Amino acid sequence: MQRTPLYPFHCRHEAHFVDFAGWEMPIRYRSIRDEHQAVRRQGGLFDVSHMGRFRVSGPDAEWLLERVLTRRVGTIPEGRCRYTLLCNEHGGTRDDGLVYRDAADWLLVVNSANRAKILDHIEACRRHADARVTDETTATAMIALQGPGVMGHLAGQWPGTNALKRFAFGHETIGGASALVSRTGYTGEDGVEIILPAERTEAALEALLEDLDAPAFPPVGLGARDTLRTEAGMPLYGHELSEEIDPLTAGLGFAVSWEKSDPSFVGQEALRRISEQGPERALTGLVFEGRRTPRQGMGVLVADRTVGSVTSGCFSPSLETPIAMALLDRDVAEPENEVRVDLGRQTPAGRVVGLPFKR
Repeated sequence: MQRTPLYPFHCRHEAHFVDFAGWEMPIRYRSIRDEHQAVRRQGGLFDVSHMGRFRVSGPDAEWLLERVLTRRVGTIPEGRCRYTLLCNEHGGTRDDGLVYRDAADWLLVVNSANRAKILDHIEACRRHADARVTDETTATAMIALQGPGVMGHLAGQWPGTNALKRFAFGHETIGGASALVSRTGYTGEDGVEIILPAERTEAALEALLEDLDAPAFPPVGLGARDTLRTEAGMPLYGHELSEEIDPLTAGLGFAVSWEKSDPSFVGQEALRRISEQGPERALTGLVFEGRRTPRQGMGVLVADRTVGSVTSGCFSPSLETPIAMALLDRDVAEPENEVRVDLGRQTPAGRVVGLPFKR
């Protein structure tokens, strides 16, 4: 398994590790519930260095990204980033990610499990375009600071960062390292994500924690990251998105730019047909009674009819009840409709709710 530059930090904090897409990553340090609540109340620090990071440059870099990404990139101002998707020819989702427009080039951040696949996809789309794609994943580290107290603590250290709008980024010096700092995240809370050179990570992290008052922002593992993003109704590739699940079915039509023509993006015509006909299913939220937690793949029932399946589920530490996201037939995907979930021996009752579960 690969290890991120923060691996020594995780060991010092007695992390419990798991294999995540070939990376040895912390699933938790204490309890998932405690880490979740720390982020909701004040803040926490995440290692997200396993995410794929590609630098795209050259005269035709913009053309290449317009071809690969569903979101219009030519209108992104310098210093801003946008959520976007990459599709296959049938409109299914190859991945989702963030695209950043820097002064001289572009940065694309994608999911770790899809890193090799997306590099191949971009290369196939490049054709004869004069553009270069550099994989910077192992040469850099990526840290997320998330929670309602993050920006206030950063105000005294980095006044420019505190002034950032959502989905904007700037550059700061942290522990002698030049870092890209963006006001983005994957928890439903405010905060920043920081990308910096791998070889300077230890010194930068030490300086960062000294500036932040480290005990107020404990390390948080992938377990709480999942419960946080589920409460926020944020999709995870392999759950709410896949090669068979298109962005419209997943409720991500805002990230599809229909006006693209030269070039059009891969899968654009297929998505247009899905849009005209209407997706057969819709991504919804479900709230259940009791303590049993629905998991991915479990069937959702109305009477004795299977009307969909769970894509993600957890016991919500904030709401104190089991929650799930599910793809349901459109005729039952209305809020307050009653459903049941097939847990095997039990079929606990639930109801459809809008996403996110927690704002």
